[in-house]
Amino acid sequence: MGTWDDGPFDNDTAADWCGDLHDADPSARAAMVRAALTTAAVNTGYLDHDDAVSAIAAAAIVASQLPGGEPITSPYAPDFLLAGERLDLDDDLPQLAVEALDRVLGDDSEWRSLWGEAGVSDFPRISKLRAVLSGPPDLPAQIALL
Repeated sequence: MGTWDDGPFDNDTAADWCGDLHDADPSARAAMVRAALTTAAVNTGYLDHDDAVSAIAAAAIVASQLPGGEPITSPYAPDFLLAGERLDLDDDLPQLAVEALDRVLGDDSEWRSLWGEAGVSDFPRISKLRAVLSGPPDLPAQIALL
């Protein structure tokens, strides 16, 4: 496994997936993001590492397109995003990305197992992505609590 940092694009598999996304016809890119997220989100068995890291990269791309999302700056991200292009993403993708990240962090995830073997149990980058993808808290619900 070629992993050099804990960023969403900082491993061989994610970098390769990002290269494929960049090389894809622009009209197919949103579907590729959806496919990566769906593969992780609907998995009910043991989630393969490669599927997990592709989902994390896809989730980071979705989050970057939302208010409060960090701009894409990693040299391993798709070049078209680094150049300032945007993706036209469906409104349901942030929730799908949250579901995919929850699955990546679940007990039956090779990604989580491998990081656990390295002594890592806290994933602040994933938590931050998840917070952006979840959107701002429901203000009427907060007011009702007052």
